Formats: sequence, C-alpha cells, structure tokens
Amino acid sequence: MNMTHSFDALMQEFPMVAILRGIRKDEVVEHTRVLIDAGFRLIEVPLNSPEPFVSIRLLQETFGDQAVIGAGTVLTMAQLTELVATGAKLMVCPHTDPELIKAAKVAGLFAMPGFFTASEAFAALHAGADAVKLFPAEALPTINVVKALGAVIPADTWLCPVGGVTPNNVADYLKVGARGFGLGSALYKKGQSVETTKANASAFMAAWKAYQASSIEFSGE
Repeated sequence: MNMTHSFDALMQEFPMVAILRGIRKDEVVEHTRVLIDAGFRLIEVPLNSPEPFVSIRLLQETFGDQAVIGAGTVLTMAQLTELVATGAKLMVCPHTDPELIKAAKVAGLFAMPGFFTASEAFAALHAGADAVKLFPAEALPTINVVKALGAVIPADTWLCPVGGVTPNNVADYLKVGARGFGLGSALYKKGQSVETTKANASAFMAAWKAYQASSIEFSGE
C-alpha cells in the first residue's frame, strides 16, 4: 500500500481507527497483523500503554507501508516530538489543543484531536485537524448530539464518535451524521487473545459493509 494515500482516502476505504490501549510490545505486532488483514488502515497505541513508543516504532517498521500508525492520548509537545521520531504518521489526543494540532501538521502528521463541544470542534478544524473525535461519546446522548453537531459542522468533516461504539450501533451513528469512529474496548481490551481481536475486527468490518450495502439499496443504485 502506498502511504502517500491521503487520510481522506483511507477513511473512505474503512473509517475506523483501532485503539490498542494497554497493549504490550511483545504482542502488538500479532494483534495489529489481524487488524490489517481484516481491513483496518489506521492504528493507534495510546501513550498510557506499557512502553508505547517501543510498540509504535515496531508497528511503523513492520506495517508502515500498509497502514497509518500513530499514538493516542498525546498531551504534550514533548510526546509529539517523540512520536515524530518513530516515523509514525498519526497523532490522536483526547482534547482540543490548537497549538499541538498545528505542530503535528507542521511535522507532517495526520491529527485527530478530541472535542466535546461545537466550539472545540471548530477550533480543532481551524487549527488543521484531519478529523475530530467526539470524546467521551458515552457521556452523551450520542445519537442526538451527533445529529445536532452534524447540522453545523462542515459536511466533509470526519466526525468520529469514540467511546461506546459497537458493531450493533455503527449504522445508527452513521445515519445521523457520524463519518468514522475510534474503536476502543469493543475492539481490543488489554490482555485479550489475538483470536478475539480478529473476531471483533471482523464484526466491525461486517457492520460497515452492511451499512454500505443498505445505503446503496436505499439510494436505488
């Protein structure tokens, strides 16, 4: 896979970011391999995982030509600098920090910051964010919130709920304006088997394909 592909192209292919929170360096390659085999193209290792930069570097060296690898829970410029040194291309953070977003873009990374209000979403987009993640989505009556935000945020924004997303509710979110997702514990939980990761990944891919098929049928194409 040619990683000159844009963030937009990767999200259009399959708009779900795998979040491997708590994963260890000795298991990260194995789990990521089954995710990529299932169709995932954006993988993040949160920085509150054990030795996260070791894992990120391993993934970048092993899969950097097949997927966009990055860090989640990036909070500081020092962490961003360390991330850039790994060669990874994705910065995900839980909050809206315009200076951090701008610095990530200057460094050539895709930036996916978190937001909780419309003001934060617009600030993130103004700073150059490639996508915005509604976090923590489970703290809100999310379907209604996504619908309301979708009415004011530019339609081409990658609006991505994170938290509480499952294969069973993917279609509900997409129908009201979500365009992508960050997938946490419903995809990967610390300590789970590779087989479980593979099964969960397949379930999310099946949900995405089912939504696509229903959309085509509804449109009469």
